[in-house]
Amino acid sequence: MSTTIKESELPRDLTAFEAVELAYPDELARAERALTSGLAVMIECDKGLTPFLYRCLRDRLKKRGLKSAYLDGRPTTEADPAPGGLGLMATIIGSLREAVRASVDQRLLVLPHLDLLTTTSGGLSAEAKEVIPLLYENPNILWLGFKDPSFRIPKVIETLFPHRISMLGVPRDRLHFLVTQREARKLSREGFRPYELYKYVSGVNAARLRTVLSALSGEDYPADSSHAWNQIREATLQGDLSVPTVRLKEDIGGYPHVKDRIEKEILEIIARKEAATDPGEIERIEKLIPRGIIFSGPPGTGKTYFAKAMASALGAAAIVVSGPELKSRWVGESEENLRQIFVRARQSAPAIIIFDELDSFASARGMHQGSGVEHSMVNQLLTEMDGFRSNEMVFVVGTTNFLESIDPALLRPGRFEFHIPVPYPGPEDRRAILEIYDRRFALRLDEAALEYAVRRTGSIVEGGGRYSGDHLHALCRAIARRRLRSALAGPTDVNAVEEALSENLDRPQLTASEERVVATHEAGHAVVALHLEHAAPIERITIRGDLSGALGYVAYADPANRYVITKSEILDRLAILFGGREAESVLLTDISLGASHDLAVATEMATAAVVQYGMGPPELSVREFGDDKPLAEETRRSIDRATSEILDAQRARARAIIERERGTVVALRDLLLEKKVVDRAAILALGREAKDHG
Repeated sequence: MSTTIKESELPRDLTAFEAVELAYPDELARAERALTSGLAVMIECDKGLTPFLYRCLRDRLKKRGLKSAYLDGRPTTEADPAPGGLGLMATIIGSLREAVRASVDQRLLVLPHLDLLTTTSGGLSAEAKEVIPLLYENPNILWLGFKDPSFRIPKVIETLFPHRISMLGVPRDRLHFLVTQREARKLSREGFRPYELYKYVSGVNAARLRTVLSALSGEDYPADSSHAWNQIREATLQGDLSVPTVRLKEDIGGYPHVKDRIEKEILEIIARKEAATDPGEIERIEKLIPRGIIFSGPPGTGKTYFAKAMASALGAAAIVVSGPELKSRWVGESEENLRQIFVRARQSAPAIIIFDELDSFASARGMHQGSGVEHSMVNQLLTEMDGFRSNEMVFVVGTTNFLESIDPALLRPGRFEFHIPVPYPGPEDRRAILEIYDRRFALRLDEAALEYAVRRTGSIVEGGGRYSGDHLHALCRAIARRRLRSALAGPTDVNAVEEALSENLDRPQLTASEERVVATHEAGHAVVALHLEHAAPIERITIRGDLSGALGYVAYADPANRYVITKSEILDRLAILFGGREAESVLLTDISLGASHDLAVATEMATAAVVQYGMGPPELSVREFGDDKPLAEETRRSIDRATSEILDAQRARARAIIERERGTVVALRDLLLEKKVVDRAAILALGREAKDHG
């Protein structure tokens, strides 16, 4: 099939029945051959297509002398009305019973609602238990059944139908038979391009396609055909589905590596396919497009947002599904939910199915966790993903915080073959995200406030965890509310950022003497850090306390070396941990219990340096001394002695700095008591002042 077809080669007019004949000639011929050979046939298709297919088959079979009865619950004649008061299923079953037991010669019985009669989410339904014996009762009956792809037919019913034919969507190589000249004139002035149309109608059956295309309005041969394409897209979107309006570069800040991966591996490949003019090249490119992608990372980092941006770039409908909501306690219902989602996506193609919290139902089989329904859901998901046609524009995106728990079968090539990590945002990412929200909420952050917000959100969120994109969004909304309440028109400064971050937190209320102890302790940590070469830069110090119970803390910037840690850095960290305790000892001549956590961390680090990292004294072998390895008593004493020596040396080092820089410690303590929070600029200024006086 050519990528461009002349208008004169298209039909002038076309009915829905003619379109069905032209769209599925091979499938209809297969059904006709099977039925005339006396073999039952089951056709999988949309409900709306069933009457059109039946009429096409009926006309063919009439010519072969095979009569049929269509059991859809309506009376066959005016003289034979349906029993009053009975529901549809009961009426169909009654007609079925009568037809089966009255038939002597071979006769074709058509069940357009075979799925409704026999499908259930659990065991066999009451209707199925009544229908199944009837289907097997009369060997002279020839069966033609129709089922919707959303439903599953019990195995005992499937066995009755040796021929199963699927008519889902419309074949791309038949599409040019289904578009009239009038409709082609609405779409382009350069001839009809079936590949371009197929992108939007791959999951639409032929009868519905005729309804969609015949409703096209607008001028012929338009310079801009977007109006007609928009009509088609709106008509093919199922229910409340819509195409997101999230721009990958403009609406998502930072994460250049994630954006590059999406663009290079997906968007650019699809763009190359749509620009290609050779059918062979198009088919080759289609085989390269990944169908499944997993975004993994901590909560709130924008994994679903990236998937929506991808959908927006493709003009695809986004179906966002919560993993936990898919699961049902009823046997079979969870798998049915999955089937219906995929059917809906295919009918609305191009579409992206976004499974939020994929790990909630797609965890590795054999883990013996959950209710057991997860195993059957994984199997169903594998079946659906393996059923993709290469030319279908349907993608599956999973988001998860626990990539390691996903079933390995889903992670192999051909399924979720792309794994894209979305970590917590780094400094540049946070700046880009804040700049977007600054424009969106008209915050007018000045450069100092923006820089402070970037640094401030590099620390731990009060209460635990790190700052994510969601946290940054919440921060900017809080600033916007403050500006609205105060009717501020000027720029947002550093104080406004800090107040938005901390004003509503329920902090510990310290007495004056307690504040003095905490301020001394934190000043000790900070001053020691300022005088050590391998210490990370200090972002800020606070004695306001936080939600996790800490009465004060020193927040450090991200270290320059994030993946390689040296012995010198470990020793500096140990000295810093002792800084708070030694400051209390020197300035207050007493020690609080607040140093206990520092001691625990320092002991753990020093022990690890000796037993795990080979950083002990020369008399100890350079090896790992694990808990699971038998050790001689002398070796244990050597390890304990080496650990104590490291701790004592770094404590003495910290005390020497505190005693030498006592004036700086006092000045910083007093500043903390006054301001409660001291940022990097004030700390550096204090350090320079101390150096000048020294």
